[in-house]
Amino acid sequence: MHAVRVVAAGDALLAPKITRRLLDLFAQRLPPVRRPTAVLAQITKREEAVLLLVAEGHSNAEIALSLHLAESSVKSHVGHLLAKLGLTDRVHLVIFAYDNGLVWHGRQPQRSTRS
Repeated sequence: MHAVRVVAAGDALLAPKITRRLLDLFAQRLPPVRRPTAVLAQITKREEAVLLLVAEGHSNAEIALSLHLAESSVKSHVGHLLAKLGLTDRVHLVIFAYDNGLVWHGRQPQRSTRS
């Protein structure tokens, strides 16, 4: 009944599974994001892990728990990231991560292959 009402109102109705497939097909056609290797080479693996978790929206306390660090260490890593990347706040860290292909909407973070 709900589907009939939605269509009768002039809206479209797609099953979530179909929507997901369409989005996946669209995403495959997007050009690959080039990661700024020179900039990323400046950050440590630990800072990159912190950056990915910040980009996922985790708090300092959650990041500390996830990475087995003191919360003060997480704050230090965030500060180092801001300085190294020339950014002013956590919001800009998130934007940086998305803009540079470290994370993207609806996908798991792309983990570094750096050693």
